[in-house]
Amino acid sequence: MAVHLITGDDESLVLSAIGDLVRRLVGGGDRTLMVDDFDGEEFEVRAVVDAAQTPPFLTESRVVVARGVGRFNADDVVPLVAYLADPLPTTELVLVAGGGRMPKALTDAVKKAGGTVIETAPPSRAKERTGWFEEQVRQAGLKLDPQALQLLATWLGEDAGRLQGILDTLKATYGSGTTLRSADVTPFLGDAGGVPPWDLTDAIDRGETTRSLQLLQRMMKAGERHPLQVMSILHGHYGKMLALDGSGARDEASAAAAMGIRAGFPARKALDQYRKLGGSGITRAISLLAQADLDLRGAKDWPDDLVMEVLVARLSRLAGSGRR
Repeated sequence: MAVHLITGDDESLVLSAIGDLVRRLVGGGDRTLMVDDFDGEEFEVRAVVDAAQTPPFLTESRVVVARGVGRFNADDVVPLVAYLADPLPTTELVLVAGGGRMPKALTDAVKKAGGTVIETAPPSRAKERTGWFEEQVRQAGLKLDPQALQLLATWLGEDAGRLQGILDTLKATYGSGTTLRSADVTPFLGDAGGVPPWDLTDAIDRGETTRSLQLLQRMMKAGERHPLQVMSILHGHYGKMLALDGSGARDEASAAAAMGIRAGFPARKALDQYRKLGGSGITRAISLLAQADLDLRGAKDWPDDLVMEVLVARLSRLAGSGRR
């Protein structure tokens, strides 16, 4: 038998992963005899361990599910860590991280026990994210052409929790034997989902004003980010480039050192954008951010959405002029 760890913040994706895993572990067995499911704020780790250590009755194995184990601290999980050092061979233990941060001792114990980790959160990189959506579509028994798949991934953005419902509807409507195109998928997408911060900053950096404004609205509406949260994202983005001004950074490593981050793609991207804008462009961007910050706090009698739209449009035009 084995231990399984399910991670992720989107409740819909986590619940789907739990359901799929438990169905696979139970197989053709009697769920009422095989499964112990611990949920809510009342259960204690000791109860989970007691269940995991109990031999099966009238079945070959038992499945013990413990949800929300991220709420426990290092002291709480000591009995569970001890159990994982010598788990019962007839028990399939399913740990669901839920809210909070898993104690390192428990994470290490899962790894040492040879546990499998099921990550429900989609990857952050665009290419990997599209691959994740493709895998979900395949597992649902559907076929989408590349354009329809890209539309689905782009439209949902961060709101991947809606994916399963859309796939269920598509399968009920079209079955599993047809390759679906964008026109087939579009009517079932609903409102556009939120987007990750780097989608917005990348569009701004490319000088794509219309695209930037569309992404801004998705972040604030579907993504439910307050304008001040978006401001914080933009401050962080331009603050990194400001750290390069006068630093003499010439390559990825020296740029990363100047910004206080690890060397890698983000450092290289920030250095490239700094070179496009130059010191005067970065200074102008910081000035625009400062004024918008004051405007959000009442300096102008403008709605918050308008303040953010004007700011993003100006930053995007600044990037476009720097590029030219």
